[in-house]
Amino acid sequence: MTEPTMRAMRRTAAGAELVEIPVRAPGTGQVRLAVLAAGVCHSDLHVVDAPVAWELPFTLGHEVCGRVVETGPGVDPALLGRQVVVYAPYGCGDCARCRDGAANYCDHRRTLPAAGVGLGIDGGMADEVVVDAWRLVSAERLDPAFAAALTDAGLTSFHAVSGSLDRLDRPDALAVVIGVGGLGHLAVGILRRLTEAQVIGVDSRPEAVALARECGATAAVAPEDAADAVATMSKGRGADLVIDCVGAQATEELAASVLRPAGDLVIVGSGGGALPLSKPGPLPSGARVRLPFWGTRPELVALVDLARTGGLRTRVTEFGLDEAPSVFDDLRRGRITGRAVLVPPATKS
Repeated sequence: MTEPTMRAMRRTAAGAELVEIPVRAPGTGQVRLAVLAAGVCHSDLHVVDAPVAWELPFTLGHEVCGRVVETGPGVDPALLGRQVVVYAPYGCGDCARCRDGAANYCDHRRTLPAAGVGLGIDGGMADEVVVDAWRLVSAERLDPAFAAALTDAGLTSFHAVSGSLDRLDRPDALAVVIGVGGLGHLAVGILRRLTEAQVIGVDSRPEAVALARECGATAAVAPEDAADAVATMSKGRGADLVIDCVGAQATEELAASVLRPAGDLVIVGSGGGALPLSKPGPLPSGARVRLPFWGTRPELVALVDLARTGGLRTRVTEFGLDEAPSVFDDLRRGRITGRAVLVPPATKS
């Protein structure tokens, strides 16, 4: 009898390749998902374009929405047929943070064999994927492509915003989002849903500036106009929160220059920038700096609930799984506005 196979976008010694691999059966505590949508992110480019310490090969894709088509031993069979998203961060499972649902901040992260589903272990850029059942969060009644984007672009943004809500609890508060891409446009929308702060979106691309306005930004400007916009809207005080979704040298310097004393700088992007931590230095007095990584499982549950209420906009462009190589190239060249999502054809159980 011929062993069933499926397509998968794999990180191999040669880079990234779309190949046929055997279909796996779920083990104890696991489920098999028919993948409905898998997001493509700049993190995937970092994994593909740079050396990785994780064991190769593995299937890419850490933003996953799917339907449960098989349950392994010890898993409630009532999950069959459910549409779910996957909480992807990898943790030891034993430390206090993992037990609290914060595998993203596992105490043993420096020595773990993977960063997450699709980042060192098999992910969702495939027709099917096997994952631990504890990772599942119900995503019924959500568009699968939108739901997939919530698991990283949305979750990372939600985590970045929620850690600074105490800075935004005044009606005159101002938040700035630098880089209105896959994460940034969701950060704008989440800020508008969770706070009463004014929000400025900053991006050098005209289409991204327009997207910031679509997602609810009070104002959207190019980087060269950001300082004047912040000064005008804050009456000279500066921004209470700056979320830098790029993390390049120029964007970090811009963020520091517009930050209010005792404001929050949240660096989400990994663009290679660096600010000296010195006193005095480029950061204003009382500044808090956070380097968030993903978010917690309870936050993903809260974000999905928020998405179900409506009003959270996202720009998602769907592609077939077989288009993955060209999508990666488009992302490298800055041709993707919002989030690219791979949508395999429906897979039979």
